[in-house]
Formats: sequence, C-alpha cells, structure tokens
Amino acid sequence: MMLLFCMLLISTTDIRAAVDRPILDGSYLTHDKESTGYDIKETRGVDLFTGYSKCVVQGPGKIYVGGTTIAAHVVKSVRIGVIVERAREGDTAWEYYDSWQKENLNADRVAANRALNVEGGYYYRVRCLHAANDEGSSSFTDGIYVEEP
Repeated sequence: MMLLFCMLLISTTDIRAAVDRPILDGSYLTHDKESTGYDIKETRGVDLFTGYSKCVVQGPGKIYVGGTTIAAHVVKSVRIGVIVERAREGDTAWEYYDSWQKENLNADRVAANRALNVEGGYYYRVRCLHAANDEGSSSFTDGIYVEEP
C-alpha cells in the first residue's frame, strides 16, 4: 500500500510541474542556458537525414545560435535557413529578430552559426528550415531567457 501511495505521489508531482511551465507556439519559456531542437519530418524521402537548431546563452546580452542540416548521402544541394525570434513572457507570438541562410553544393551537410549581441529581458529561440535537394523539414528550440548586460 505504501509503495502504491509513493508512486501516485511521484506521478502527480511530475504532471503538475510540466503543466506550470509557460509555452509559446510549441516552445517552453525556460531559464536554461541552452536548448536544442530536432527536426520534424514533413516528408519521408531518401535525401534528408536530419537537422537541428541550437540556442546557447553565453552571458548577459549574448547568445550563440544556429543549426545543422545533414543529408543521408552527398546531394546536389543541402541547405539551412536560420531564424532567430524573441518574446517576453505573456506575449502571444514570437517576433522576428534575425535570419540568414546557407547552401552547400555536392555535400552531405551544412551548418550556419553566429554569436549575437542581443537585448536582454527577452526569451530567444531558433527555428531552422532544413533541405536536401527537394526534401524538407524544420526544427525549433525552446525559448531561453537572456538577462540584461
């Protein structure tokens, strides 16, 4: 009986903790120092293997952001589009902050990363669009809080 009670107590505590975390458009708003998001396949094919996005707090007002696209083999074109967005707690949508793209020809991967000086007091997230030839997917991170410099 005691074992059953302990299992029930542990189970409800975990559920409550997950529900209390604020979320905006699929991204949790966290005070973690980094977040990685993995791709969600939109099509199942033979060229695109995987992709991910990454956002790391390097200090007050500084983040390192980017992502990688990996093809299953050498393809004519492997691409990534990186979009940085920001929001404050209580906002109803992410706002655009910065973006760039990169393409490698006759390759099996591409990476695009940057260090950015940003305004503190916001949560920042990275969304990436991944493509190998005509196959595509996307990924996004959770929002990580950046303090004022």
